[in-house]
Amino acid sequence: MDENKELVETMEDYAEELEASFKRLHEGDIVTGTVVAVTDDQVLVDLKYFAQGVIDRENLSNDPDFNMKEEIQPGDLLTATVIQTDDGEGNVVLSRKEANDRMTWEHFRQLLDERTPLEVTISEVVNGGAVAMVEGVRGFIPASRLDAAYVEDLDSWNGKKIPVLVIEADEEKKRLVLSGRELAREKQDAEKKSRIARCETGAIMEGTVETIKPYGAFVLLENGLSGLVHVSQMSKKRVENPGAVVKVGQKVTVKILSTANGKLSLSMKEVEPDEAPEEEVFNYHESGEATTGFAELLKGFKFD
Repeated sequence: MDENKELVETMEDYAEELEASFKRLHEGDIVTGTVVAVTDDQVLVDLKYFAQGVIDRENLSNDPDFNMKEEIQPGDLLTATVIQTDDGEGNVVLSRKEANDRMTWEHFRQLLDERTPLEVTISEVVNGGAVAMVEGVRGFIPASRLDAAYVEDLDSWNGKKIPVLVIEADEEKKRLVLSGRELAREKQDAEKKSRIARCETGAIMEGTVETIKPYGAFVLLENGLSGLVHVSQMSKKRVENPGAVVKVGQKVTVKILSTANGKLSLSMKEVEPDEAPEEEVFNYHESGEATTGFAELLKGFKFD
């Protein structure tokens, strides 16, 4: 029984060594090995291969302050790129720095494809935007993409932490472009919808006409939210053109009709006094004058 057990263990060990003997490494391969020693100039790595891996000091890190003896210890697992299969002394020459660069750009491409947010700190303001370091790579954020709207005062953003998306990752050109605009707008929209949801249907509020459209007018309420007064809700009279009823900047009183779908539907008609005849029509000519229809002008005249 014990002899069989010993035989099995010996065969397993032999199989592992046999597999290592058939293994072949090529330049450009990314391998992972265990650190067996750290000298003044090199890190020696066990690759489970018939040759030992060596990483020179200059191939360890892009960080000029990197201390190899403090940051790398025997037993650590390191991933590196094969840059030479034989240095003339039977060793495989590796570059941890090159492997890190390749894996970093692969990570950036993954972030780009999956639209995964990441938080960065603005480290520098430059012409036309800002810079943030991501995994040791310089990422550029255009001024038009720092926030929900274009940022004029770039200096005020220096040192800020913001969530961003990767919108371009070109390893060949070493070009990494980031954007905080999409996430800022999503946050802005979510906050707006939350505030709208807290508005009470039926509430009467004061507001200011912001813009006029053929289908109605947008009104900025006293609580900072904007809502639409549809043309059908502008007056108890029939309205053919909203510009005949309100002007931009005009103060109006409205009633909240609905907060559905994160939008405010407002009514001026609901707070209008019951005094105007229903059949009167608001028209609006190019001169900007509000008039009634020709038929309405003739109403009340008697013709013999």
